[in-house]
Amino acid sequence: MELGEIRMRSDYALYTVAIIFFIITTVTFALEMSEFERSVSVVTTVVLGLLFIGLGYYQRPKPRATAIEAIPVPTAPTAVTGEKTETVMEAAPAVVALTEVKGIGEKRAEQLKALGISSIEDLAKASAEDLAAKLKISPKITRRWVGNAKKFVEKA
Repeated sequence: MELGEIRMRSDYALYTVAIIFFIITTVTFALEMSEFERSVSVVTTVVLGLLFIGLGYYQRPKPRATAIEAIPVPTAPTAVTGEKTETVMEAAPAVVALTEVKGIGEKRAEQLKALGISSIEDLAKASAEDLAAKLKISPKITRRWVGNAKKFVEKA
């Protein structure tokens, strides 16, 4: 979200509607009406309130996996040049999560890790047909994953 951009999240709007229904529920207790009318309106507004809470929960933003940035790792304790001592640092290779491949979410990444595929390099080397058979999904999907993983490996 950029500076100055205001966007209403739909889950907040749904939670607000649920709160309104719960307020209506409490108001119906204060009104003088027959016991049957009161119980029907209370049950109705509570059920609607719970429904909107569920819808709000369903519409909440999902957390996104992010790649870990490279961390400088010292490779040699020190290198002496003249009278100055400098530390030699080398960047560690960036670790790219399996979820960076289009079509692979957190659950699918966990399933792939259970099959021994813990990195994009492993996925690029894997057989799409074997993956499809083990995961019980279409080989077309696994071919796309393997192809995207190979593109990631080529870029690195």
